[in-house]
Parts: sequence; C-alpha cells; structure tokens
Amino acid sequence: MKHADALLAKWQASSAWLPSGRLHLQQGPIDLVIRAEGSETETQAAYRQAAESFDEILPGLIRDLKRLRAPLTGKENSAWSSPTAERMHRACRPHAALWITPMAAVAGAVADTILAAMREGRRLERAYVNNGGDIAFHIGEGRSFKVGLVTSLQSPGVGGRTEIPHESPVRGVATSGFDGRSLSRGIADAVTVLARDAATADAAATMIANAVDADHPAILRRPAEELQADSDLGRSPVTVAVGKLPAKVIEAALNSGAATAEGMLRGNLIEGANLALRNRRVTLQNAKGKVVTRWN
Repeated sequence: MKHADALLAKWQASSAWLPSGRLHLQQGPIDLVIRAEGSETETQAAYRQAAESFDEILPGLIRDLKRLRAPLTGKENSAWSSPTAERMHRACRPHAALWITPMAAVAGAVADTILAAMREGRRLERAYVNNGGDIAFHIGEGRSFKVGLVTSLQSPGVGGRTEIPHESPVRGVATSGFDGRSLSRGIADAVTVLARDAATADAAATMIANAVDADHPAILRRPAEELQADSDLGRSPVTVAVGKLPAKVIEAALNSGAATAEGMLRGNLIEGANLALRNRRVTLQNAKGKVVTRWN
C-alpha cells in the first residue's frame, strides 16, 4: 500500500475545459478528452459524473496492478477491485491461449468506465471518451460518429476516416502498432480495430499489431524491460526500429496480421480492422447481416 500511496501522491489529478465544451481529465498515464452532447442539464450532469468516476480509476487499478501485469491463463476466478480491471480482464480473456496480460486493454477499459459513468441516468444524444486515441462512444438514434484513421503512429495524421451509424454495434475503437504509446512485438505502422466496446478493441488491436510481424535484419528488437523497467512484457522482445523492408516481407507481415484479424471476425470479437504497414493497407469488416461501417 505504501507504493500505491506514493504513486497517487506523485500523480495528482487535474481537470480543465477545452474548446468546443470538451472536458480534459488527466492523472499519471491517463489522459482523457471527453465530450457530451444533449441538453445543457444532461451534459453538465454527465460531465460531473465523469469527473467523480475518474477519481476512482487510478486507485482501483493500482490495487490490482500486480495481477493486471501477469499473463492470463484463462482460469482466473478472483474478483477485481474495480470495474475497469474487470473490463480489462474480460476483454483480454479470449486471447489467453496466446501471451497477453490485462494491461493490453487498459486504455480502452478506462474509456469504457468513464463513458458508462457519464451515461448513468442521463439522456445524451452523443458522447465520447478519448483516451489517447482509444475511444469509447455513445451514439443516439439518428446520429453517427466519425473517426479519423491513423495509418502511422510514427507520424500521426489522418490517413482515412470511418463513419459509424447508430445502427452499427460498434461502440469502441482502438489503435496499436510499433512506436505508439505502448510497446509492440510487431512491426505494424498502425492497426485500428472497431468493436462493441473500447476495451475489446484495445486488446484486439494489440494482438493484431503483434501479429503484423516478420524476421528481417532491418527490424531491431530489445527486451521490453530495458525500455520500461516496469513493463508487463518483461524480457519479451519488442520492436524499437524498422528499416527498409522488401515488398514481399511487407506483404507477408500484413497477411499474418490479417489472418489474426479474420479469426477475431469469425469469432465475433471485433467488427472491423484496418492494418497499415509502409503505405500498404488491409481492411477487413464483419458484414454478416450487420450494419456495414463505411471506411474511406
């Protein structure tokens, strides 16, 4: 508990209003941009509820931090200290046969938790919680939500857009890849996933980005713990640099990631994915009788 208290003392929470009526909440590694749309009474109440819920996010995660950094076995039965930790575990559990820790879904799970708090008892037309690019959102009837696609985390910029209508089951989007906020075992410039919630999208994007991979002398890797001493990846090698790659290596890496994404689509874990590597893109989507999300 002393370690937890020290972290909380070090990471003081802050809040500020941004242009266009957005709310910014930040504490330690958590950095949220929040927007609610609807009547003034409903939106102001939603913002208050978001701020109140935010106060409990980091303490809850710190209480479970040791377990959240441990690889899943698929047999975990113990209760978690917070709804955010539960969301992380639930999102990562389908991937337990592969190597994964609940930390793979932390950004998306935080966004989901805050969005759920905002919507509690409220009538909102639309809302979103953006946690560093991993976004949970609410779409009211007759509305839609547009998301810019990042095709390179090394030089972020909008490389395309997707529009999600109310009728779509998608309510979360996440992006992962080499040289992003989190360490990656793959070489993807960016993998963006659409799913029913942000935590699920976050875990899936992590796993698909790991699968966009190849062996080549231009790819440099180092143990994760050498880059981040407290990384949940331990001594697992992660990508630190990617040089010039032959076209056939790029194609093989994208095909590997696409195969992983297709498996998730067949298992109804995700609704769509956009994989990018060296100006090449692969887009996959679940259209089994469901509303098709528009990519461009």
